[in-house]
Amino acid sequence: MGKLSGITVLDLTQFFPGPAMTGMMADHGARVIKVEPPAGDPVRGMAPFENGQSVWFANLNRGKESVALDLKSDDGKARLWGLIAQADVFAESFRPGVMARLGFDYATVKAVNPRIVYCSISAFGQDGPLASHAAHDVAVEALAGFLSVNDGPDGKPVIPAVPAADMGAGLTALSAVLMALIGREKTGKGDYLDIAMFDAMLPWCVHMASDAIAGGEAPRSATQRSLGGSAFYQVYETADAKHVVLGGREEKFARNLLTALGREDLLASAMSEAGETQDAAIAFLRETFLTRTRDDWAHWMEEIDVAFAPVLDFREAFDQPHVAHRGLLVESGGRHHIAPPIRFPGETWQPGEVPELSR
Repeated sequence: MGKLSGITVLDLTQFFPGPAMTGMMADHGARVIKVEPPAGDPVRGMAPFENGQSVWFANLNRGKESVALDLKSDDGKARLWGLIAQADVFAESFRPGVMARLGFDYATVKAVNPRIVYCSISAFGQDGPLASHAAHDVAVEALAGFLSVNDGPDGKPVIPAVPAADMGAGLTALSAVLMALIGREKTGKGDYLDIAMFDAMLPWCVHMASDAIAGGEAPRSATQRSLGGSAFYQVYETADAKHVVLGGREEKFARNLLTALGREDLLASAMSEAGETQDAAIAFLRETFLTRTRDDWAHWMEEIDVAFAPVLDFREAFDQPHVAHRGLLVESGGRHHIAPPIRFPGETWQPGEVPELSR
């Protein structure tokens, strides 16, 4: 019995943000009915596969039920209306206007079920100049400014590894849905939520784009303390062509490492404003880290209080003892799942079954 036991969610979402949101609800006991097109969610067919299922699909859709409905047919519409009458949450991620054309916009659904919490997830929101613009994660990150500082030493933007707009929207949608459900307990009425990936991304820039927020210049990585302009928030190559990072600019960390390396005289450079005044410290550390292998540095750093980490690939990351200790990678039914990051004391968690497409 999870915290959301008794809540029924209709999940008409696909790909990442919506399924991530409803997947977290399923992990905590909500009954999630995944309404798929007759051909199924496209992610079902996306490799790699494990024990007959897409790993991506399994991790975002475990514990859900599935039903295939043709929402352009009278039968499909009638079956969805039957589900809506009993639902607490309705989640959809179609492009703006699609649900209205199908006859399932919020006003129409609300007339049948006034208590429903209706959540629309889109790239740019249901209105505005960009509302109809087609986009997945990287395009949203580009238009929100984030891709401009996701650059290499040459200053050219590169594809981000983390689908931050996707996950930001999923987490924001989850928060909004839970808020609306709490509010419904007070008012007895549901609500409408217009969640945009673009909107969800913007608050994440306050630490680096403060000048731009205040009407000034845009940030540039080379002069930002958390984007490459600081010696102690930096990636360094090692002797074996691998990498390590320093990830904390506090003076105690800089002093501890520079003292251990016999270059406490560089503390002033390391503690200066991000940019050119950091060059001396950065140059020394680049040269120094090239003298040992990544794993040698990891062993050497064990005795020093420094915010340091080796750069691991995902195989190395998943194989860490910390992952096993925290129970973060779970095997069940011949498939591997990443455990939910939200887990409550006294509650046990096992991955739910991955739904077969039901017609």
